[in-house]
Amino acid sequence: MNAFDFFKPKLFTTLKGYRKELFTADLMAGVIVGIVALPLAIAFGIASGVSPEKGIITAIIAGFIISLLGGSKVQIGGPTGAFIVIIYGIIQQYGEAGLIVATLMAGVILILLGALKLGAVIKFIPYPIIVGFTSGIAVTIFTTQIADVLGLQQEAIGIDGSAIMIPLKTPGDFLGKWACYMQHLQSIQPWTAVVSIVSIIIIAITPRFSKKIPGSLVAIVLVTLAVWLLKTYAGVEGIDTIGDRFSIKAELPDAVVPDLNWEAIRSLFPVALTIAVLGAIESLLSAAVADGVIGDRHDSNTELIAQGVANMVTPLFGGIPATGAIARTMANINNGGKTPVAGMVHAVVLLLILLLLMPLAQYIPMGCLAGVLVIVAYNMSGWRTFKALLRNPKSDVSVLLVTFFLTVIFDLTVAIEVGLLIACVLFMRRVMETTEISVIKDEIDPNTETDAALHEEHLMIPEGVEVYEINGPYFFGIATKFEEMMSQMGDRPKVRIIRMRKVPFIDSTGIHNLENFCLMSQKEGITVVLSGVRDNVHRVLAKSGFYPLIGEENICANINDALYRAQDIVKA
Repeated sequence: MNAFDFFKPKLFTTLKGYRKELFTADLMAGVIVGIVALPLAIAFGIASGVSPEKGIITAIIAGFIISLLGGSKVQIGGPTGAFIVIIYGIIQQYGEAGLIVATLMAGVILILLGALKLGAVIKFIPYPIIVGFTSGIAVTIFTTQIADVLGLQQEAIGIDGSAIMIPLKTPGDFLGKWACYMQHLQSIQPWTAVVSIVSIIIIAITPRFSKKIPGSLVAIVLVTLAVWLLKTYAGVEGIDTIGDRFSIKAELPDAVVPDLNWEAIRSLFPVALTIAVLGAIESLLSAAVADGVIGDRHDSNTELIAQGVANMVTPLFGGIPATGAIARTMANINNGGKTPVAGMVHAVVLLLILLLLMPLAQYIPMGCLAGVLVIVAYNMSGWRTFKALLRNPKSDVSVLLVTFFLTVIFDLTVAIEVGLLIACVLFMRRVMETTEISVIKDEIDPNTETDAALHEEHLMIPEGVEVYEINGPYFFGIATKFEEMMSQMGDRPKVRIIRMRKVPFIDSTGIHNLENFCLMSQKEGITVVLSGVRDNVHRVLAKSGFYPLIGEENICANINDALYRAQDIVKA
């Protein structure tokens, strides 16, 4: 077996027999997707707390690497709305240097997940958790854009000591933001609010007229032109643009190696793990959706490795975390993208825009970008799915709501950790509820048994013998239940038969519990006989050194043998 069989980029398999017709389709799709990605990359960069060109740099470098090395034919990578909240929080607490370190660490984690072939495991994260934190992120993104949608301002002291109005600076937490908004509602800028509302309307109605041209691009072009005309010829003021807040560099920056130290790695590891888990979930979800549309099957482990490499290279050039983007991936498919070449073309198109047209971005109104992100938040919220999940079992609803509110009120790191913990606890509870322990003292109907030779007569249990049947996994959760049940049994038979034919596995706690049960029985002069132990459970018990405790002669293949053995012990 090849040592690198877990890494099989789709590009190298799709290039076999690559034809001119395929390249033409990929070229057209790549150009369109590059144009679609432009406004989103700028908006995600600004909303994350970095300069607009860094969003584009992320889309260029990460998008190219993910298509070059990825395990999906049509996946488009780049910055996404899901990371906005995390990135903004990291920058506020650790600065951009901390963001670089966290993204690099997330890249390493993603590569390890792929190399250890854990791509399939990521898919088993409970659906309510995914919906909960996705909806929570959407609410948080919407909340962060209120100030720019309404043009809220606050008073500050200028260089000359006079009072001036500046864009509102808000606290980092959800409740603090809304409290701040309420305090400054009187500072709404009407023109900015109009710009935002018009942008949202344009984005919402564009699909009715054109499925090819993205509404965000139409809104940015039309609204930017309108604002420029209003400012230039009508003397309208109070509409902030990108150029009013950022100095834009139309170039690729030089690579910068961060200063890594143990303290930074230790403090940023939980955040890096959150970035990695979220990136893995979103990229594999996007790839799975694409598979359903094109009838293909992506390689999860290869995709994770590609995401990891992208997140290790991109931050060296000032980029932010990246993952597979569902909206851009679907745009690629809908516009005819066939192979990873389309994703690489999309990155080249963005590079040309950065080098040649980026100075024009300074005229884009901040209210227009806020409108773009409001639509992104709405699409991400999945409120219909959220509403439908509220009709599910209470345990799923609990996981959904806890994850949602933790994401909104605290942060995504806490939400994912607590959500997974709750989901695991509820899963173990369900397993415990399905595992049954029963006591049989009279007779066994062989016609309902799978480990007994069939007879017309029922199997009679000899006097002085009790049969205990465990139906389900014998792990730490159920071991305590079995121990409590045994302690409540007041009688003292001469033989206790434990039927384990329906025990699929046993863990260390179960073995320890079984050993204690046998030792207690021996002190009371009671012999323990095991019946119908499965092969995998038998190997675990043998390896643990359990069998010498009760003797090999007391390990029986089925209930018939166990009853004959018990009868011999009673007679003796």
